[in-house]
Amino acid sequence: QVQMVESGGGSVQAGGSLRLSCAASGVPTSVNCMGWFRQAPGKEREGIAAIYAGGMSTNSGTTYYADSVKGRFAISQDNAKNTIYLQMNNLKPEDTAVYYCAAGTLPLGYSDYHATAEEYFDYWGQGTQVTVSS
Repeated sequence: QVQMVESGGGSVQAGGSLRLSCAASGVPTSVNCMGWFRQAPGKEREGIAAIYAGGMSTNSGTTYYADSVKGRFAISQDNAKNTIYLQMNNLKPEDTAVYYCAAGTLPLGYSDYHATAEEYFDYWGQGTQVTVSS
């Protein structure tokens, strides 16, 4: 059974930082990508960061970011702990959302689009709230 458990959400003032964690277990070996998505009130869920974990592939460890978070957020993974992280710096009120981690399988010849597209992610955490006040 796949379990993905996020932690680290909370409230912070604009300009502050938070680090989200996602502990994964039971993830199938077919999974080659881990990502972070978020859903703000009244908006659709969007992919914001992903890391390709394609084993011995030369692309393993490659990261992808939505333009809205590029330069402020950083995704990383600790394979020994089966955990991924999202370091969020210089937070803005528009970053307020429920943040989800997800695990998925990108197709061969994938592009940046696939790395943050919901339809390629099969396993999801329960979400953690991040609130940024001005």
